[in-house]
Amino acid sequence: MTNIILCGGSGTRLWPISRTLMPKQFVKLFDDKSLFQLTVERNNTICDKQLIVSNAEQYFLALDQLDELCKTNSNYLLEPIGRNTAPAIALACLALNHDEIVLVTPSDHLIKDQNAYYKVVKRAEELAKNGSLVTFGITPTFAETGFGYIEATDENVLSFQEKPDLKTATAYLEAGNYYWNSGMFCFQAGSFLEELHTYSPEIYAACKTAYDHADIGKMIRIKHDDMMAIPEKSIDYAVLEKSTSVKVVASTIGWSDVGSFDALSEELPNDEYNNLIISNKPVSLIDVEDLIIIDTDDALLISKKGSSQKVKEIVSSYRESNPELTHIHRTAHRPWGTYTVLEDTEGYKIKRIMVKPGKRLSLQKHFHRNEHWIVLSGIATVTVGDKNYTVQPNESTYIKAGQIHRLANLGKIPLTIIEAQVGEYTGEDDIVRIEDDFNREGNK
Repeated sequence: MTNIILCGGSGTRLWPISRTLMPKQFVKLFDDKSLFQLTVERNNTICDKQLIVSNAEQYFLALDQLDELCKTNSNYLLEPIGRNTAPAIALACLALNHDEIVLVTPSDHLIKDQNAYYKVVKRAEELAKNGSLVTFGITPTFAETGFGYIEATDENVLSFQEKPDLKTATAYLEAGNYYWNSGMFCFQAGSFLEELHTYSPEIYAACKTAYDHADIGKMIRIKHDDMMAIPEKSIDYAVLEKSTSVKVVASTIGWSDVGSFDALSEELPNDEYNNLIISNKPVSLIDVEDLIIIDTDDALLISKKGSSQKVKEIVSSYRESNPELTHIHRTAHRPWGTYTVLEDTEGYKIKRIMVKPGKRLSLQKHFHRNEHWIVLSGIATVTVGDKNYTVQPNESTYIKAGQIHRLANLGKIPLTIIEAQVGEYTGEDDIVRIEDDFNREGNK
């Protein structure tokens, strides 16, 4: 059985700890592990193969976090842009044998009852071997209005229902045959593709074309224009609501989609006054209760419990007024290492840059800024124009605006430098890449 792990989504409802370039599935919230890492560990014992569906930016996060787990044999399918779950799953299934059983799991869910989980997956696998498309229905514990529902008789799906209002959700709970739609699935790769071809032939055809044009290897890269040609639709709309081959396995597995800070508050320790506090510095509260306080280096969120679903409204506002705040943290993870913005003001920006051993930044130039590099540890190999030289700790070098340059770490320990950018514009988009080891476009 192959575990298809879906790594899409930006997790905006957990802003400011979740950003576009560091979405919630990669944030380490549980015993210094991320939801992605927990997903990998949970399914390692029941799946002998793994196919991670991700975009190019998140691929490097997945790679680093798998390396921490000492798991380096995963396969990847990289999407240049997301087109929802039906195309993501279809492209993954096209990469597998027709009769391969797949367990499709989001990368950002929490499951606490492992033994119960293994039992429901085993039952789903049995149904999948008979050609069924199996979904996992979470036994509801309260009248939740934020989830879709599955109506069923035994293991037979009767209908899929949209997110209900409170009155309808209460009726579902009382009826006893409605389940939360978990977004997890199990089926034969070929069975899903056949149903997709039947009920959404335009998606199937576009996915087949995209896969046929892709760069195929252990890492499958879908081309941008081919991805854009695929209709954007969820697996529910594209297949499951139309197919007669759908089954549901009732699941009481300690499941949470961790889709809001209220949901996260149920999983993390609260203080004695029921306040959830996430901060890297001491936070003192007086005579307040039922608050959510999320403090990061560049943003502070304070919410009453029960109102954290409104975070997405704040994110929408910042996307207009300060898009960088929703996109990236002060510390940004890149394929070659990390950089941390220490100060950013008009006329200059100061960063701390860490380059992993054996990695290098793109060969690049800037139009609007000069750069001063001071080496703190490790040895920097610097390219400026047609010259190559090394810079030792406590030494510095200077890059003029317009000069083609590159920073590399050819050593065996991390390279750390301070970069002082000086110029009329220091935005991350002031970059022209001439050559890049990671086939990226845009900022470094």
